[in-house]
Amino acid sequence: MKRILLIEDEAPVRQVMRHMLESGGYAVIEAEHGAAGLQELRTQTVDLVITDLFMPEKEGIETIRELRKTYPTVKILAVSGGGRSGRMVFLANALHLGAHRTLAKPFSRQELLDTVAALLQTE
Repeated sequence: MKRILLIEDEAPVRQVMRHMLESGGYAVIEAEHGAAGLQELRTQTVDLVITDLFMPEKEGIETIRELRKTYPTVKILAVSGGGRSGRMVFLANALHLGAHRTLAKPFSRQELLDTVAALLQTE
C-alpha cells in the first residue's frame, strides 16, 4: 500500500482529503503544517507528499524547498485555493521550486486520485 503524507492546515479539508485518498486505497499520514510534516518524515517513509501552500509555522513553498534538499526522491503534489488571481502564480512557483504536480482547490475526488496515481506510476 502506497503511503502519502498529507500536509494541510485546515482540519476539515484535511479530513475530506484523507477520506478521498483512503477510499482510493492509500495509507495517509497527516500533518497540520510544514514543520509537522517534515517531523513526520524523520520517522516514516512515504511515497508522496501532498502539501497545501498557505499554512502557519512553515508554508508549502518553504516545505517544498526543504523536501527537495532533504528528501530529493520524494514525489510532491502542491495544492492551493489561495487567492483568485494569485493562486496560479503560487502553483507555478511550486512547480518551479520542485513540486511534481499541482492542483487548484477546489478539486474533485477523481481529480485528486488521478493526479496521485499518475505521480506514483512514475516511480
